[in-house]
Amino acid sequence: MTRKAGLALAASLLAAPLIAGAPLLAAIPQVQAVATGAPSSILVEIGGLRSNHGQIMACMTANPKTFPDCQKDPAARHLTVPALNGETVQFKDVPQGRYAIALFHDENGNGRMDKMMMLPKEGFGFSRDAPLVFGPPRFGAASFQVGAAQLRTAIKVRYLL
Repeated sequence: MTRKAGLALAASLLAAPLIAGAPLLAAIPQVQAVATGAPSSILVEIGGLRSNHGQIMACMTANPKTFPDCQKDPAARHLTVPALNGETVQFKDVPQGRYAIALFHDENGNGRMDKMMMLPKEGFGFSRDAPLVFGPPRFGAASFQVGAAQLRTAIKVRYLL
């Protein structure tokens, strides 16, 4: 994909929710709860990777002020796994509450999200596959409730460039 085509695609992806004239929240996948007697855990299946290079870096936070950059939240949980389509990450022993997950595909393994002209060069995703609207989604669009049941969800990694 050429740089010009990539920028056009990024612009169209960011503008699509506004053009549609309505929030896309109705189409957002929901998190499934599976009743268990064990402490809560969250299983996240990762899909949509364009390669198996590098790693997936995921973070989960209950703090709306630090989402999606969970690095600023000392209470956030961080996981790193090999970049494999269908890979599942598990957040264990999660207290009840409202959480959101952000992840990115660190293709070159440098531990940070690389950007070009302020757009991410590497793939990213959010819980509930929250849509982009002139930037990353807000906590409310990506958040989900954790109770006493184990949760299973999927996050599709998206690429702009």
